[in-house]
Amino acid sequence: MLKEIYRGKAIHLFSGEVKLPNGKTTELDLIRHPGASAVVPLKADGHVVLVHQYRHAADGYLYEIPAGKLSPGEAPEVCAAREAEEEVGYQVGNLQKLTAVFTVPGFCDEVIHIYLGTELTRTAQALDEDEIIEIVEMPFDTAMSKITDQTIRDAKSIVGLQLAYAEARRHNII
Repeated sequence: MLKEIYRGKAIHLFSGEVKLPNGKTTELDLIRHPGASAVVPLKADGHVVLVHQYRHAADGYLYEIPAGKLSPGEAPEVCAAREAEEEVGYQVGNLQKLTAVFTVPGFCDEVIHIYLGTELTRTAQALDEDEIIEIVEMPFDTAMSKITDQTIRDAKSIVGLQLAYAEARRHNII
């Protein structure tokens, strides 16, 4: 039986003994997370819009696609559109779901829903007080090379960019 150890702003930590499908029991820790959404904003000129965001856990800045935690009862596509506008200042006219991934299934139940966002309209960035973000726009091919040279190291961003790139090429968007 898992017992709650800690309840924070973004995560809840549980620990305890669980029974596995093979009948054995083991001790484990589990982080419960409400889930998140992320979006690859793709402009009509073939540029993607990324964030260069400070991440304390990474001890520095990471290049990422816009993303954020789901609010209670919020649909993943609503969260993706909200995060694109808040973080990079673009309203998304069309969202296409690419996938949903577990971030670290060995100890966390977080699922991130990843979208391709097109038909962008410029609005204004509206950051939360704890967000330190620079908006970075670049040709999609440049973003892909930044994955290869390990400049882009964030897992959700790599997955999102690779799937969005394949989808955009398939539909001759880029």
